[in-house]
Amino acid sequence: MTDRMYLVTAPGLETALADEARAAGFRDVTPGIGGVEVTGGWPEVWRANLVLRGAVRVLARVAEFRAMHLAQLDKRARKVDWAAILRPDVPVRVEATCRKSRIYHDKAAAQRVERAIAEGIGAPLGPGGIGIKLRIEDDLCTISIDTSGESLHKRGFKGFTGKAPMRETLAALILRQMGFDGTQAVVDPMCGSGTLVIEAAEIAAGLHPGRGRDFAFERLASFDPAGFAALKTAPQGSPALRFFGSDRDQGAIAGASANAEKAGVSAWCRFTRAPVSDLVAPEGVPPGLLLANPPWGARIGERKLLFALYGALGQRLTAGFKGWRVGLISPDAGLVKATGLGLTALGAPIDMGGTRVTLWQGTV
Repeated sequence: MTDRMYLVTAPGLETALADEARAAGFRDVTPGIGGVEVTGGWPEVWRANLVLRGAVRVLARVAEFRAMHLAQLDKRARKVDWAAILRPDVPVRVEATCRKSRIYHDKAAAQRVERAIAEGIGAPLGPGGIGIKLRIEDDLCTISIDTSGESLHKRGFKGFTGKAPMRETLAALILRQMGFDGTQAVVDPMCGSGTLVIEAAEIAAGLHPGRGRDFAFERLASFDPAGFAALKTAPQGSPALRFFGSDRDQGAIAGASANAEKAGVSAWCRFTRAPVSDLVAPEGVPPGLLLANPPWGARIGERKLLFALYGALGQRLTAGFKGWRVGLISPDAGLVKATGLGLTALGAPIDMGGTRVTLWQGTV
């Protein structure tokens, strides 16, 4: 049985995820480094995977003890009630990390726990199985089950990704940081595969992010299909057409439209082909949020040529988006300054695919 879980997220987004977890009714929420710890048994583990938009994965803590050497680790790992957690017909794989501990060999530590499981309940070892995380720090061993499986940003609806796609989990927490609550209009003038726009529409519609995928916890001994099915029912809203994306690439527009259709939110989204120089505010829609993840000159674009793009974006917003809140995601303060919008950093830097980016915000 588990009573604690760790919600993993990108470094820099811990506070935003903690806010989401509290709003979703999770208890004893404690932000950490790269994640958030909360209290809850197995039903709460299932619910966290299903409803939290910003968590990358959910780790269920199943054991914690001190071990000074491998024999002690082996003995205490065998005392864990693996039969109550794992199924003997489902493969497992153990990953270990050791820091500042007398047990320092990651692979040897992982092998001891694997052997304790295999000999205890007969579960086979191999890739593609249930992931078990062993962390040994200052001689304290923590064993967790990866209850998610594939990263939770994989909602199951994105067929088209395009260049340098944003992960859905990141988009959700950026929307939260910008104060989005489902009632505002959202415009993304460089929408790519449409992640920000589609995520906003799903939030407004009250759709569970995990509604269209499977989870690792469904292959655990503790899983109750009927109990999980009951968690899946949720009231859904009917938002109006107020989520807009544009991009200069017609392929991106076609892909984003297909992604919205697959996610079931196409009625509330509109994607149009347009360069930044032709950007206009949607007609008949009150000022809302304009969010963009423009090129940085890393994976897409050459930096010297991007100053004109940022400048053009700033000009179009100044001319036609009076009263709109603006959020730009970029690691380059110089490019952001070129917009002339006087944007300021919001929150801590965010680890985005190995690059520390900043969410810049302001009001036109």
